[in-house]
Amino acid sequence: MQECNAAVQQIETASSPIALSAASGKGAAKQYAAYIGLDVHKETIAVAVAEPGRDEPLYRGEIANTPKKVERLIAQLSEAYDGGLLLFCYEAGPCGYGLYRQLIASGHDCEVVAPSLIPQKAGERIKTDRRDALKLARLLRSGDLTAVWVPDQEQERKARQQLNAFLLRHGQHWPKGKSRWTPAHENWLAGLKLDDPWQQVVLQSDIDAERAAGERVAQLNDQLMRALPEWSLAPVVDSLVALRGLDKLAAIVLLAELGDITRFDSPKQLMAFLGLVPSEHSSGGRRRQGAITLTGNSHARRMLIESAWSYRFPARQTKHLKAKAANASPAAKQIAWKAQVRLCGRYRSMTRAGKNTKLVCVAIARELAGFLWDIVRQERPRLALTQAPVTGA
Repeated sequence: MQECNAAVQQIETASSPIALSAASGKGAAKQYAAYIGLDVHKETIAVAVAEPGRDEPLYRGEIANTPKKVERLIAQLSEAYDGGLLLFCYEAGPCGYGLYRQLIASGHDCEVVAPSLIPQKAGERIKTDRRDALKLARLLRSGDLTAVWVPDQEQERKARQQLNAFLLRHGQHWPKGKSRWTPAHENWLAGLKLDDPWQQVVLQSDIDAERAAGERVAQLNDQLMRALPEWSLAPVVDSLVALRGLDKLAAIVLLAELGDITRFDSPKQLMAFLGLVPSEHSSGGRRRQGAITLTGNSHARRMLIESAWSYRFPARQTKHLKAKAANASPAAKQIAWKAQVRLCGRYRSMTRAGKNTKLVCVAIARELAGFLWDIVRQERPRLALTQAPVTGA
């Protein structure tokens, strides 16, 4: 009886024949010395360890996401648990399966789990790398994670994903903080040499597809700019570009998608039409507001949110802003400066208060819609006067 219990409680080592030959889901369940949750990002990996039992997982900090640092982590954990078999896990994502293959090659086990199937508690509202790693370790130990199928290298080559994700999976990183899709970035892409010839073919195919898409966008933009002078709302476009964050293309899209903005009696009506106002669930004396409604025109809403990012910088009259507002009316310039002073200040105050930057941009976009409404209301009567037919005596 004692021999039987000892056999059941025996912890396998990474080099034991049982550990190396046992297939997942077949035969006796493996006994792991520890369960390691990894929150993986492009540059860092947060590490947490859960030991068998009911004790809380321990957070071990962050390491750089490089093969050498991962190899060192494996060695440290193997030494800490006397060579016992370890089970690692991390969420499936753009970082691919290189880490999985390195962990498997070291003699330990690893699971790549589906993010959408990770159990979520109703009251969880805080998400950090540390908490995610601890949560993964805890759920891995309890068996509550769902692993995804991991393709081998030959199968992975067949998956056509976006160029950035493809390069990330193969350890090619464009320096952080530098702009992408610039001439320097394109020269860097053209000079990349991957180990496998098939990987090089996929890389070149993705580069060609990106360039073709860029050329189509440039052609469409050129045609729009040629057609703009003949459009009846061209003067309104010239006035809208006085707003920071709006160029001619953005102004054309907004006017084309929203139609006659003067039909809205107030800025609040336009904001509600764009789906930029909070949703509400009220019952009796209780009033509860939630996320924005997302109703109305999604193209115009997306354009305003993209434009709102420019208000993260201090308010100022730069040479670029003055040049693009050269054809705007004095009233539009005055409204645009008023908008810049208010929205730049709002962005700073909200971020200093700890608000999420994405939520801040949505709030800025909502107010930007009000200034947009004001400029159009100012310009449409003046436009009607200038376009009125001249009658003879």
